[in-house]
Amino acid sequence: MAYLLGLDIGTSGTKAILIDEAGKIVASAMEEYPLLTPKPGWAEQHPGDWWKATVSTTKKVLTDSGVDAGEIKGVGLSGQMHGSVFLDQGRQVIRPALLWCDARTTAECDEINAIVGAERFHQLVANPPLVGFTAPKVLWLKNKEPENYAKVRHIMLPKDYVRMQLTGEILSEVSDAAGTVLFNVAKREWADEVLDALGIAREWMPETRESFDVCGTITSEAAALTGLKEGTPVVGGGADNTCGAVGSGVVCEGRVSASLGTSGVVFAPTNELRVDPGMRVHSFVHSTRNQWYLMGCMISAGMALRWYRDNVAFDEIALAEKEGRDVYDRYTEGAGRVPIGAEGLWFLPYLQGERSPLNDPYARGSFVGLSFKHNRDHLARAILEGVTYGMRDMLEVIKELGTNVSEIRALGGGAKSPFWRQMMADVFGEEIVILSHEEGPAMGAAILAGVGAGLFNDFKATADAMVSIAQRIEPNAEAHAQYTERFEIFRSLYQALKPQFPEVVKFQQ
Repeated sequence: MAYLLGLDIGTSGTKAILIDEAGKIVASAMEEYPLLTPKPGWAEQHPGDWWKATVSTTKKVLTDSGVDAGEIKGVGLSGQMHGSVFLDQGRQVIRPALLWCDARTTAECDEINAIVGAERFHQLVANPPLVGFTAPKVLWLKNKEPENYAKVRHIMLPKDYVRMQLTGEILSEVSDAAGTVLFNVAKREWADEVLDALGIAREWMPETRESFDVCGTITSEAAALTGLKEGTPVVGGGADNTCGAVGSGVVCEGRVSASLGTSGVVFAPTNELRVDPGMRVHSFVHSTRNQWYLMGCMISAGMALRWYRDNVAFDEIALAEKEGRDVYDRYTEGAGRVPIGAEGLWFLPYLQGERSPLNDPYARGSFVGLSFKHNRDHLARAILEGVTYGMRDMLEVIKELGTNVSEIRALGGGAKSPFWRQMMADVFGEEIVILSHEEGPAMGAAILAGVGAGLFNDFKATADAMVSIAQRIEPNAEAHAQYTERFEIFRSLYQALKPQFPEVVKFQQ
């Protein structure tokens, strides 16, 4: 029997899954690590924590499964996008990595537009420079920590740092490289004109391969630490969003995923490169063959509900534990006691600024319409509705660009809630498809490893054989009409508050 290992280097932790060649999961493990926020709006992690978690989760799946390491035919890597790992000449980490949700680089985004020109930059990399992306982080290091910038010899993405530890190779692949906005998405190569204009040395950037290409093998040192067999192939892997799409069968035009995780993502594969002239959604490279995708990403989806858990309804955590259920089930149960619209309460889910479709680092979270009428159940419902309105905001842009949307697959932790996924169907006015099992990006990474190892060839056929549909949820027409009316008000509230958000941020800083 042949087996494949998928590793997902996420924001909250690293997940490892071991599957057989039929796609059956034989073992899985997860290890968390801290998110560092040394200043408001900052988000960092120690790359060493990713590696430690990779070692421990890999060892655990091997131990739990009893699989001989020699039967593992390939390893695939998935990882959080846009992170910046800075290494010196000796391949040592210079400072903690800046993450996708870090919001410190507003000035550097303006600097990039001034140097390259906003229109020219968009022509070259198909996306604008946004605070979460890699390019402005490099300039931030140059501007704010010149002593560290002087040491830089390699710029890496999170999963590629783990690859280096596993194989000794400094390589990346096209899907993750696209998210740096230093990459020519149309040509699937580094954008030399951008690198030159920004003064970023070309030799600092790793060579790129396709996601399913073999990009090194397990070294003897990594084998001793992880239990893997020396010489096992490691493929390019992919960005967490592309691997999540591969693992859930979103590998052909028409299939769209709406993922409610820490962030909220709408992902639509395309067979040709499509670019939003309004720069509201992103155009990146898919991990499949000869495909791209349109993607909208809102920063605070599940993270907004976690904020509610940690700061408002934290007392319900103990109650949920006593009842033997997830605390989030208590929140959605409470939200269900409140009518659509939370009786005139809106929530703007912009707790850390917003990416798609606003591209506004100054936007901030807001409850609008709060009155003595409202209790915690109203707050919970308003948060769920606000996040779902944000997802629809991105979906509307993707449709506007002529993308076929014939099926929406709901993914992520939020999709596990029957209440929230019905809300998605009603807000979108679209059928929502629920999968029987969802293992997220780690599954996609394992499938990519299978392609690289020659076990699989056709992405759609492989995904369809491994991914089954559990339920189709139809929208309620009356509820959709009510949500649509409130969705338009949601949009208008942001426009009304937008001029004041920069002033609000000044006081926060």
